[in-house]
Amino acid sequence: MVDIDAAIGYVVARGDAVDRARLSWLRAGVTPPEDILAHVEMGQTSTGGWPAQWGGDVASIDATCFRLAELDDLGGLRRPAARRALDWLAHRQPLDGCWEEDASLADVAPPWARPGDPEARFYLTANAAFWLAVSGAESGLYGGAEAPYATRLSRAGGFLRDNLADDGSWPGFLVSGWLAAAVLYRTEWFYEAARMFVLLTERVKAMSAADVAWLTAALRRVGVAPEDSLMTAARQRLSETQRPDGAWPSDDAPALDVHTTLSAIRAFR
Repeated sequence: MVDIDAAIGYVVARGDAVDRARLSWLRAGVTPPEDILAHVEMGQTSTGGWPAQWGGDVASIDATCFRLAELDDLGGLRRPAARRALDWLAHRQPLDGCWEEDASLADVAPPWARPGDPEARFYLTANAAFWLAVSGAESGLYGGAEAPYATRLSRAGGFLRDNLADDGSWPGFLVSGWLAAAVLYRTEWFYEAARMFVLLTERVKAMSAADVAWLTAALRRVGVAPEDSLMTAARQRLSETQRPDGAWPSDDAPALDVHTTLSAIRAFR
């Protein structure tokens, strides 16, 4: 049984001002102060993307998706900074439907963002398309996708489907699976999404708390029903991995436990 009150208490006690603002938005829809939103938007380039810590001044697909996730947790996807970022993502997509980081980042990018790597390409395509799909759902236009992004989402969906194996498995990283499944579900490729759901359900029992929190929050964000068998298995795994202090541990460092816990809170929203 998940103890949401303990999770809230952990964020209040251990989180910073941005974390507490995210909590207030996720739990009560409280609009954050302008200085909090401005802090999250800091560093945006003139083109609309955000650079990664490892990428100097070059705007990064992965880093921009991370900032959009932060803004989403603050109710900020309709803000001008988010709209510029989404437009930048849309215009970075080539005709084949995929996304890749700028070639100049090849020597410094981590494995999941390395230009020219097919597994990184699949992950970045799933991630970028996820935020275009979510932004369309936020606006309520074009059946869930804004008209300017509909063509991009169609191309991305085609790329993702073309790279799935017959059993629904995908190339590369675990996270790529749930992001791609979310995109396919949101764009109404339900059969393809369902095949991926089956594989993800089989893997949930061995997933880390951070992975399960992200998976659950992402799929709920695109409208997957709480009663879905994958969602049921994910909630069970979250109940097993919550610590006595209310937190869910990060895979990276204890300093990021608050972030993982906020992801889990979003999953149970």
